[in-house]
Amino acid sequence: MQDFAIQDWLLIIGLGFVWAGAHICANSGLPRQLRSGDTPIAEKGSTRAFQLFWLDQYAYIGLALCLSGAAGVLWSLLS
Repeated sequence: MQDFAIQDWLLIIGLGFVWAGAHICANSGLPRQLRSGDTPIAEKGSTRAFQLFWLDQYAYIGLALCLSGAAGVLWSLLS
């Protein structure tokens, strides 16, 4: 069995992060705070506000996965 260097693991895990994050971003889009134009709002304490909050959290997770995965891939390729 071949021994993997840290750069190989960074590439593998980074690509996985990008893959997962891209799927999340494709389904949820960008968080409302990063969108331009009109964004949906809801009355404080309503069910709709709760749904928008969790959708924003989901979008931030996807964005974080994409960015950290891309950083891992770049680090792996440059080292």
